[in-house]
Amino acid sequence: MNNELVINVTASDVTIALLEDKRLVELSKEKRNPTFSGNVGDIYLGKVKKIMPGLNAAFVDVGYEKDAFLHYLDLGPQFQSLNKYLNQALEGKVEFTAKLDELELVPDIEKAGKISDVIAPGQKIVVQIAKEPISTKGPRLTSEVSIAGRNLVLIPFSQKVSVSTKVKSAEERARLKRLITSIKPENYGVIIRTVAEGKKAALLDAELRELIEKWEKPFQNMRMMAAPKRIIGELNRTSAILRDLLNNTFHNIFVNDELLHKEILEYIGSIAPDKTDIAQHYEGPRPIFEHFGITKQIKSLFGKTVTIKNGAYLVIEHTEALHVIDINSGNRIRKANDQETNALEVNMQCAEEVARQLRLRDMGGIIVVDFIDMASADNKQKLYDKMKEAMALDRTKHNILPLSKFGIMQITRQRVRPEMNIDTTEQCPVCRGTGESSPPILVVDEINNNLQYIVQKLKHQKLTLKAHPFVAAYINQGAYSIKVKWWVNFKVRLKVVSDPSYSLFEFYFFDKNDERIEL
Repeated sequence: MNNELVINVTASDVTIALLEDKRLVELSKEKRNPTFSGNVGDIYLGKVKKIMPGLNAAFVDVGYEKDAFLHYLDLGPQFQSLNKYLNQALEGKVEFTAKLDELELVPDIEKAGKISDVIAPGQKIVVQIAKEPISTKGPRLTSEVSIAGRNLVLIPFSQKVSVSTKVKSAEERARLKRLITSIKPENYGVIIRTVAEGKKAALLDAELRELIEKWEKPFQNMRMMAAPKRIIGELNRTSAILRDLLNNTFHNIFVNDELLHKEILEYIGSIAPDKTDIAQHYEGPRPIFEHFGITKQIKSLFGKTVTIKNGAYLVIEHTEALHVIDINSGNRIRKANDQETNALEVNMQCAEEVARQLRLRDMGGIIVVDFIDMASADNKQKLYDKMKEAMALDRTKHNILPLSKFGIMQITRQRVRPEMNIDTTEQCPVCRGTGESSPPILVVDEINNNLQYIVQKLKHQKLTLKAHPFVAAYINQGAYSIKVKWWVNFKVRLKVVSDPSYSLFEFYFFDKNDERIEL
């Protein structure tokens, strides 16, 4: 499989597209320099705002506009040890070194205890983002903290060492467990990730030290720190994807921003020095997503109806409680002799697209898939096996149930961030939604008026005009063209670019940073 990462950087956000054999399978977007990052994995010093005895939970201020939710079961058995460690850091006594292996752990809290017996309003606590804010809800928190690296996951206040179940070799599992157990300090647990298979002791030891330092360093200078405050940040989405996915199947990483390109090179150099040549800075004239065919895939994949080869299609509906996907054969050419065989072929083909859509839109919670009815138990089992196989590449935790007697398949998929939802409908560029268009002869006058406003009122001096090829050619034609006249009248550096995807009367102005100017 050929994996590629294409990253589009704009002034406001960074959009990351993951391609598998040129097919778009994941799309994520993160704001640049947000006031509240709230990424899954970020660790905060929070302040308890309210205790809810009926829910056995608390609301915690972590700097988001809405208080975050922390349930008693998410405190973790060693919460009192974490609290003791935090209080020592806040007091800032000279003898406190933040070395966790020097801390005497406190007994575990009760499994069926009450949250009011453990924390109180106004108390400062250490929490980690388990789910990002979704819809009207604030973040979901946990105090059972973990810090992920490329090969290892560090769990403070634990003693357990475990190995990923995807490492199949019993000999290798025993080697890794024995190695980490011998080098880890007291009061730290470790999960050994799949990519650690075959790695040398020196590499794993160096990463373990880095993770321990990442945990202990913020507590060394925490004396009287005010809450809320982020104390340990998870990697940005780009680096997190590279950390979790980078392997021999990754062939290229394209990014249109020089600064981010340098950061990616540095990060890859730290985790896989032999892979640095795959990161490339894209400087082409076309937008990066258009150049790699991603824009077209987004338009075709994010609508309510998703078409598949041979006429079959999915209809995807979203409700507050669950997502519903309906499978339709459409006008598919039926080569099979009977309806059962045809239904199996359509269902098997659609199962792959359903798995792709779940990853692409990051759909979480309960997903109900209404497949075409089949009578054969063997065919139902084949479809169930196909869905499990198609979902095997999905890194998000999920569970799939066999088809019910009504032909319904139920899937649960962990939801940790808002669903990726892109509106693929567009306002008619000719009539602007009115059903009527202005006379063609006036389009250049309209461009002239907009240009005058942008230069004189918005004070832009370097612009790009993108328009239909006919309009662009009309503006550029002749030695003393309309563009030259505009330069004489407005003293503006204007570049006119033809774009065949635009309708006849459609045009937009872009500033020197290639950001579209809204009028």
